This record gives sequence, C-alpha cells and structure tokens, in this order.
Amino acid sequence: MNKAELVKAVAEATKLSQKDTAAVLNAAFDTIADTLAAGESVKIVGFGTFAAHKRAARTSRNPRTGEAIQIAASTTPAFKPGNGLKEAVNKK
Repeated sequence: MNKAELVKAVAEATKLSQKDTAAVLNAAFDTIADTLAAGESVKIVGFGTFAAHKRAARTSRNPRTGEAIQIAASTTPAFKPGNGLKEAVNKK
C-alpha cells in the first residue's frame, strides 16, 4: 500500500474527503518527523513507538578497493511495534 492508497482507505473508513484525509495524514507525518528531529520519541499506545537513534562515527572499508573510509555520525529513525500491532499482524 502506498500513500495514495492509504489516504483513500482512511477517507473511506472515516467518511472524510480524500483532500481532508491527506491533510490530516501529512500533518501527522510532519509532526512525527519534527518530534524525532527534536530528539524525542512518539508513543502510540497499541501501535508502537517511533524514536531517533544516534549512530556513532566509525571507520569502514570500501568493498571494491579495500580503502579505509570514515563514516560520519548520524541520527536514524526507528520504529518498535506495540503489542496491539503485533497481535493484529499475527491474527492472519
């Protein structure tokens, strides 16, 4: 399912227009991204937790040449599913 299909499915389930549904979903996604960028987590009970994890700088090797390269530190988003989501997925 892509974003357009998600918007359509939620619009049908809530009886809202697709335009309004897209605005709500975009606002939710933007809020989650902004919260993670601020270093906080987003917990949705029964669904899961979005968090930002810091990755330390490290040295690696270029697989083609074997040359050592430095990989910069970064922050990456992560998702940990909640029990409600796990149970819903395992029902089928």
